[in-house]
Amino acid sequence: MRLSVPRTHRTRPLLAAFAVSAAVATVLAVPSSASAAPAAPAAVDCATGDICFWTGANFTGRKCAWDVADPDWQGGAIKCSWAATTNVKSVWNAGTGDYSGVAYYKGANYTDRVGCTRQQHGGNLAGTYKVRSHKWITGSCG
Repeated sequence: MRLSVPRTHRTRPLLAAFAVSAAVATVLAVPSSASAAPAAPAAVDCATGDICFWTGANFTGRKCAWDVADPDWQGGAIKCSWAATTNVKSVWNAGTGDYSGVAYYKGANYTDRVGCTRQQHGGNLAGTYKVRSHKWITGSCG
């Protein structure tokens, strides 16, 4: 006579191990808050139509904003009080016009281009340079 172990007793440990493995894999697949998407446009304090630059990362610190080009942040019609002494660390382009983006420069009168940000885009910059001028451009913003 053959004795057999009921099937349910043999498979329970195997099913339990499989369930634990699946749970661990699911937890590891969920993205952490560190990899969250950048701030939504509604969370950025930059008026529609403006280009905004901040002294801090993630749109924090002191801000300067324009709705037009400016060939000299230190001597133009709109002066940015911190531009001569503080590096730019974040930018948001809230532009809505016919331009593809805003190019920004280390020098006055649009010299020494350092970056460009497309409309309705922005984020953190290297934070290792000061910006002195910017202008709205059409064409490549890369």
